[in-house]
Amino acid sequence: MDRGRAVVTAGTGGIGLETAMGLAAAGHAVTVVGRDARRGALALERIGSVATSAKPRFETTDLASLDDVRALAARLAAAGPLTLLVNNVGGMFTDHRQTVDGIEASFAVNHLSPYLLTELLLEPLHAGGPSRIVNVSSGAIQAAKPVFDAVEPPGAYYAFHWYGRAKLANLAYTWELAERLRGTGVSVFAADPGGAATEMTDGTLLSPEIVSPGLRLMWPLVRRVFERSTSGPASEASRSSVFAATDASLAGRTGLLIGSRSRPVPPARRSTDQRLIKDVRLLSRRLAPLRPA
Repeated sequence: MDRGRAVVTAGTGGIGLETAMGLAAAGHAVTVVGRDARRGALALERIGSVATSAKPRFETTDLASLDDVRALAARLAAAGPLTLLVNNVGGMFTDHRQTVDGIEASFAVNHLSPYLLTELLLEPLHAGGPSRIVNVSSGAIQAAKPVFDAVEPPGAYYAFHWYGRAKLANLAYTWELAERLRGTGVSVFAADPGGAATEMTDGTLLSPEIVSPGLRLMWPLVRRVFERSTSGPASEASRSSVFAATDASLAGRTGLLIGSRSRPVPPARRSTDQRLIKDVRLLSRRLAPLRPA
């Protein structure tokens, strides 16, 4: 059964690959996005082995580059209507770094990239309706500074907190977008995978340098929490995304956070704060215009 075209970003490994396989098995014609063509080819083999509809496709894109995201969106839009967009991309960086656009990398990869891709694909998503957008969230938002008057928060760089802040921005955007698109046939969800053993968590969470000095005082406890939360397989962590993307019980609904047990859960209160949502919207539009200046 052909359930329409689906796009999964960062879909060549980990949670993204498992999500792509789940969608392909459910009958979607899946396109996965990634940087590495070799990994893309391997991913297509695995996705193709479970696909029940069209053969999967791969798009080579550096999602840290806004120009690359714009070019990707143009190619995807040219291919016709779109039924699903799963913004699975995510990255935590142990050192403070900037992208080719001169933007702090955590914010660019975890929020601006999915924000820009989504905005540029709204037309094919409308054409493919009823359609869904799924933004992959993280429990790390609880450790974030909820300040978005600038791309970088005040204070020193701590990878875990800055990653959580970028994910908080994307969650706030999810609620704004859901309200904006309500009644249009495009539903918007967030999915919290609950953590898994992936390339991002393998090694990244082992250093106390990723957290603030206050949490370093409790590092043995914090590290055990990290280890427990990232010990599960990616196949289990992908279930919330696949549920948000495909489950019939969500038909006609929007603006929900799907938890790691594949059911709606209350979102973090800070993510629904209207002033925060407005600040995120203004900052996103300024840093990632739909067309380059």
